[in-house]
Amino acid sequence: MRTLYVECGMGAAGDMLTGALLELTETPEDFVKTLNQLGLPGVSVQKQAVFKRGIQGTHVEVLVNGRAEESADVHADASGHEHTHGGGHGHGHEHEHGGGPGGGEHGHKHEHEHGGGEHGRGHEHEHEHGHEPGGGSSLADIRETLQGLPLKKEVREHALGIYQLLAEAEAHVHGCPVTEIHFHEVGTLDALTDILGVCLLVDAIAPERIVVSPVHVGKGFVRCAHGILPVPAPAVAHLLRGAPIYARDVEGELCTPTGAAILKYFGDGYGPMPHMTVEKIGYGMGTKDFGTANCVRVFLGESSSKQGMPEKDMPKDEIVKLECNLDDMTGEAVGYAVQTLLEAGANDVFTVPVQMKKNRPGTLLTCLCAPEAADGMAALMLKHTTTFGVRKTLCSRYILDREISQVQTEYGGVRIKTGYGYGVAKFKPEYEDAAQAARSHGVSFNEVLKEAGAAVPGRPGPSTAPE
Repeated sequence: MRTLYVECGMGAAGDMLTGALLELTETPEDFVKTLNQLGLPGVSVQKQAVFKRGIQGTHVEVLVNGRAEESADVHADASGHEHTHGGGHGHGHEHEHGGGPGGGEHGHKHEHEHGGGEHGRGHEHEHEHGHEPGGGSSLADIRETLQGLPLKKEVREHALGIYQLLAEAEAHVHGCPVTEIHFHEVGTLDALTDILGVCLLVDAIAPERIVVSPVHVGKGFVRCAHGILPVPAPAVAHLLRGAPIYARDVEGELCTPTGAAILKYFGDGYGPMPHMTVEKIGYGMGTKDFGTANCVRVFLGESSSKQGMPEKDMPKDEIVKLECNLDDMTGEAVGYAVQTLLEAGANDVFTVPVQMKKNRPGTLLTCLCAPEAADGMAALMLKHTTTFGVRKTLCSRYILDREISQVQTEYGGVRIKTGYGYGVAKFKPEYEDAAQAARSHGVSFNEVLKEAGAAVPGRPGPSTAPE
């Protein structure tokens, strides 16, 4: 499977992702020319070779009317004193809510300058209170702008999808409808160019799967007119919900809202690099220097396993196994806990008798669930059992592709679950359908199974364990 792996050890920003992906193309100069010919007013894109810690990469700079937006890296120490580190070119976007259509007379204007290309330079919020209605570009304006550009339908839809995520995140943070979010005109052109650059490159590279590493978001604080905000900034934190993130020793904002929205939109999953044969590597550079090379690194190649198993035969899913040992609960209480977990949406819950310390007989309670449900399920196990701790294991799963269909038998319709993959094809009648048919017609359960199996075209007889 054609796989793109995005390594975000120093966060992510739109221009850095553009620079990294640009290095995967055969003719990067032609791509820059394409961006400059899109017709975005006043926009000029430049590609530069940059060295960071002895590594050469590409920095993509977006100029609007001949200039790049400035930014400052602002944070506070424990004493509360503010420190401003100027320099670099950043991304900015301004959001107005309350002053747009339907937003009333008095609007709040929120201007955010993000670390963008140097990312880690800061996330400066200037909050102004005014009476000007509208101002800037709404999501509808962005859609209209995209419609007027010479883009493939898929590229236009990807760009709009990323802007939708950005607008939803800002609306959530500011507590207003998405329709009241407005992007600052210059900042919109800057960010729009970055977003279109990534969308065009992803379309040209055409990976079948995009995997993203855990995202380094930076640490510290950023300043706004109303006070000090923590890193990651609220919009970034909202966008990266469900993604593995971390902070180490780098002060400043490493992942911008544009970068976070791009990762969330295109990423098919997060985690370590999959087993893959790497064909190309790209480095997208920021402008600020840290102790670690300030870059996004991307790998393009074919996925494979340690044992050379074809991608189609690799594990296709992940599941979490939660376990705890119990030796001081009654059977009724354990049964209640099992039922509670199943009703909460666990994939499966089961118990196994075990011999515990001091030769006490006990019960091993196991809950299988989706990774995103693990925290909630663990909380239920702690609440409804006597355990003081729950073990968590993330497991890869080999699963068959599944589909549900219905066949007609002389006993009525019976739903069939079909599974296929790994050179295997099997099916099972749904238990409730088969049982209802057997009861209604006064025949044996196995007779319904036999009839359902015969009704499936080109299939062998059904499994003896219907669901």
